[in-house]
Amino acid sequence: MAGDINNVGQSGLSYIDQLKQLQDKNKPDEVTGKQALKQEDFLSLLTKQLSQQDPFKPVSNDQMIAQMASFATVDGIGKMNTQFDTLNSSMTSNQALQASSLVGRDVLVPGAAGSKKDDGEMSAMVKLPKNVDNVMVRIEDQMGQLIRTFDVGAQPAGDSRVTWDGKDQEGNPLPAGKYNVKASGILDGQSTEFDVSTYANVNSVLLGKGDGNVLLNLAGFESPVRLAEVLEVGKA
Repeated sequence: MAGDINNVGQSGLSYIDQLKQLQDKNKPDEVTGKQALKQEDFLSLLTKQLSQQDPFKPVSNDQMIAQMASFATVDGIGKMNTQFDTLNSSMTSNQALQASSLVGRDVLVPGAAGSKKDDGEMSAMVKLPKNVDNVMVRIEDQMGQLIRTFDVGAQPAGDSRVTWDGKDQEGNPLPAGKYNVKASGILDGQSTEFDVSTYANVNSVLLGKGDGNVLLNLAGFESPVRLAEVLEVGKA
């Protein structure tokens, strides 16, 4: 029917077909990028559609109001997205400012690889799902070679801190550098490897690539770590 705003007008094209033509016309020539229709484009199309309607069967007020409400909704969503982008940028900047106070401090992050300082000791956190009677800790170098094992005894469920004195099995001090801390024990009658987190010093703070993430450059780590992954902040 001519009274339906989706029906064919004098141009021989339906409202949907004309909308598609207008959208294709507004597309940029480049392969990349996409230009969205604005509220003004919808209003211009609606005006053209109304001018081509059958004067004996005009569009009803209900249809007109519904169409205008749709346009307002589209425009409102566009403005809301812009506001969210602005809010996200502001929150990211605020997080980066707060994270800058971590520079020079030790943070606990998931992973077995940690950095041993010149003072000789290296600490880590072992996550135990249950009480374990006998937790064994293994220290490996960057090549994965075992250089030390020691027993920390019975440990309760939860996070248990373990400290390596920085010496090998013969008691010789080892140089500062990157080492792996691994922990295992008998759980429910089976030998089980437990999750380990290690400490590292924060060198600098980075902003993510537009994804809202704040990244930390850690001493001894090749790749930055997300601020959200930090489990604990230690001493400076």
